[in-house]
Amino acid sequence: MATSATQETIRKCIDTLFQMTEYLPELDGEERNKRFESAKEILTTTDKVIKSYLRVRKDDGQIVRIPSYRVQHNNIAGFYKGGIRFNESVNEKEVENLAVLMTLKNALHRLPFGGAKGGVVVNPTNYSDKELFRISQKYVQRFANDLGPTHDIPAPDMGTDARVMDWMVGEYKTIHPGQNYQESFTGKSIVNGGAKGRRKATGKGTYYSYWWLVEKYGRQHAEAPNSLQLDLQKEQVALLQQLFEKSDQGETISFAVQGFGNVGSVAALEAYHSSNLNHRVTAISDVGVTLYHEKGLDIPRLTEYARVHKHLPSTQLELEQLGIEAEILDRDAILTIDVDVLVLAALENQITSNNVHEVKAKIIVEGANAPVAGDADKILEEKGRIVIPDILVNAGGVIVSYLEWKQGRIIERYTEEQVYEEMYEHLEESYHEVFTAYVKSGFSSIRETCYVHAVQRLITLLFRHGKLY
Repeated sequence: MATSATQETIRKCIDTLFQMTEYLPELDGEERNKRFESAKEILTTTDKVIKSYLRVRKDDGQIVRIPSYRVQHNNIAGFYKGGIRFNESVNEKEVENLAVLMTLKNALHRLPFGGAKGGVVVNPTNYSDKELFRISQKYVQRFANDLGPTHDIPAPDMGTDARVMDWMVGEYKTIHPGQNYQESFTGKSIVNGGAKGRRKATGKGTYYSYWWLVEKYGRQHAEAPNSLQLDLQKEQVALLQQLFEKSDQGETISFAVQGFGNVGSVAALEAYHSSNLNHRVTAISDVGVTLYHEKGLDIPRLTEYARVHKHLPSTQLELEQLGIEAEILDRDAILTIDVDVLVLAALENQITSNNVHEVKAKIIVEGANAPVAGDADKILEEKGRIVIPDILVNAGGVIVSYLEWKQGRIIERYTEEQVYEEMYEHLEESYHEVFTAYVKSGFSSIRETCYVHAVQRLITLLFRHGKLY
């Protein structure tokens, strides 16, 4: 979803809230109209867009100038928060849209953060470790005045990890001697104050969102279908019922995952090892290849291979040496494979109007940010498919980042069990709120329900802070 589409969605949500007279009843008439129009202006514009070229010396002595960004969208709910990605597709519009989505995600999940995002236009595989270290240092040097534990707190994103966060927090400490630095970045290594379980959090949360929808929402409303208002909701519950009945009867739910990094590989492992729903993970993909096997893939073995080699096996020889039976397909084939569930854990705009009619999955889980384009989303909805939206699905990482930030402030460490327990509890509360509202309000989609909920919290804060005029 492009920034303009996200902004238009926010405007529509504000119009919906404007019509709900029970919301902020103290505002009426022209005064109500002025305040809500003010909210549109605030939430559809960005507080700050910072662009800088990083001058970095490569190992051969060559100096390169690398575009980099930090975008701070809104901080009414708390300090700016959002990842930094190293990817050659990074651009200003993409980073700004991701910052807006972070504002909405944090608001939806009641986290004390606003939304921000960062990016550097590099392909990490083309740089040595020393060069990546210099890029990380330069990024902090250029943006140091706009970062900090009580202002803007970055985290890992695509192409970055705990190692990069450790480098960055080290440089931040050097630039700000004597100041608080421990919570200036999250997603750090455990020894450097990171939260246990942070690397797997987004993937675990992504799988949990799908599991909860089938096991909790689906089963509950299959037993009481008359509680549903819309025909679409009834169709969706019937679809969910097919899945859990399939599992209950000893059959398998077919599962596919696009993107086999931290999010996708963990979500695939969760499905593979699930004791509640009976799955077979039939397809996985990365930037180079799709692997498919109708009877299911050996996900633990493929996960270990990808961890060591940084990619999936892409030739028959590599598969044979690994002892894996699979068909090798084009990387985009994952999107149109006939499966029950498709997890999108790669890049934005993977399902668009160009390929949406070929998508066969019944449930699409947005583990990545904005992987389904707006026009494609509407088509999937009309087809009766279920799309679980990104701001609901992939918040596990930022929730655990919040716990890491909090443990740094209270000088206390959470165990991995405590981290996951708090994460699941937080996610379940969000799911319960969203799907209760979805059933009762008659909103047209799960995504609309999520956005309205997030925007409502933001407008309430803006109003209480006296920011609406």
